Amino acid sequence: MSIRVSHTHGEDIAVTAANGTEILRYVYRPDPGAFESRKPYAHPVRTLAGRTVTGYRPNDHRWHKGLQMTASHLSGQNFWGGNCYVHGEGYLPLPERVGSMRHDGFSAFTVEDERVSFTEDLTWIENGGEQWAREVRGITVHSVDEEAGTWALDWSIRLTNVRDQPLAFGSPTTAGRELAGYTGLQWRGPRDFTGGRVFAPDTDNDAEKLMGSQGPWLAFTTEHDDVDGHSTLVFAHAPENLDGTSAIHDSHWFVRSQPFPTVAFSWAFFEEFELPPGESFGYRYRVVVADGAWDSERVGTYLGGLPW
Repeated sequence: MSIRVSHTHGEDIAVTAANGTEILRYVYRPDPGAFESRKPYAHPVRTLAGRTVTGYRPNDHRWHKGLQMTASHLSGQNFWGGNCYVHGEGYLPLPERVGSMRHDGFSAFTVEDERVSFTEDLTWIENGGEQWAREVRGITVHSVDEEAGTWALDWSIRLTNVRDQPLAFGSPTTAGRELAGYTGLQWRGPRDFTGGRVFAPDTDNDAEKLMGSQGPWLAFTTEHDDVDGHSTLVFAHAPENLDGTSAIHDSHWFVRSQPFPTVAFSWAFFEEFELPPGESFGYRYRVVVADGAWDSERVGTYLGGLPW
């Protein structure tokens, strides 16, 4: 199955399946609102049947934008966007703490019949203009299967500290708020994912029990409004992310089905970690986008047949 790619320079990259459905739009044009933390994001993301599975600037959190890389608590700065959590005071609008991720260019771009990959160079900049980190981001769309109604998105990050002091990564939970591990690669779903079914290996479909848990994958399925149909998203770790000898820090799931749908590969849920000057860390993730309501067996079978 062939895919088509269009690049509007300075704005975005769009990937369209052979059936004419635009399945991914990756936006790197700077947002106008600095308070929302300017950074690239993927939206809209769609199934092959054309069902949108990402939300954009919802009225409860305007800084939630599709699928995006975040760091809510980073050495006193907020690379998530919006209000900042301050222990004892709650969430406060502190625009002087909100940083940004600057798009510097694409160092590699490969388009094949059934696969597109690009490498993006970014700089993480604190609110005062100081450059804190360099990121090399990999985005790959692959395994587009019209008959099965599935495709996969791989997202990798390699981050290097360019400061002369350590970068401390945390979350609202490390700052004192329970079960609020907002940080890392984050997905925000559209409204019709609210109340959807969330499950992981050997679980009983309870999103609250999965909050703060660990595991190789987590899935989120819903029945859509307007159209008759279901969609399933599967969020999966590359094997090295869960290897205590390879990953810089343990990852946990931040997940909600109510009052709004979201999933994050939280890399600093319960404890902070530091990245020394000049050093780097990396993670790789996979998001499977599927038509239909999947169960645990089908997720396991599919992931088992899609090696890293």
